[in-house]
Amino acid sequence: MKRTDPQHIAKIIDSVMLEGPDANQVLQQRASYLWVEIVGPGINRYTTRRYVKDGVLHVYLSSAPLKNELSFNRRQLVEQLNRAVGADVITDIEFH
Repeated sequence: MKRTDPQHIAKIIDSVMLEGPDANQVLQQRASYLWVEIVGPGINRYTTRRYVKDGVLHVYLSSAPLKNELSFNRRQLVEQLNRAVGADVITDIEFH
């Protein structure tokens, strides 16, 4: 068995998860998790639920005016989420 240099456990887990058959699903879930960092705590306060299905991030909001405002910025949000994840895994965002 070949010896390798020590690696951080997070790096090892990421490499294993991103090489498997469910890599796209892992990246989609990571994008859902990063929603908070992209929109910030003020908007996240009105987010009640979010999930990814078939590349579409579904976001449930408790504020109708905020839902309308975010729908205008949908393309920018998709680009920011994909940039944060490092791959084009989110194709659209649907606000409910």
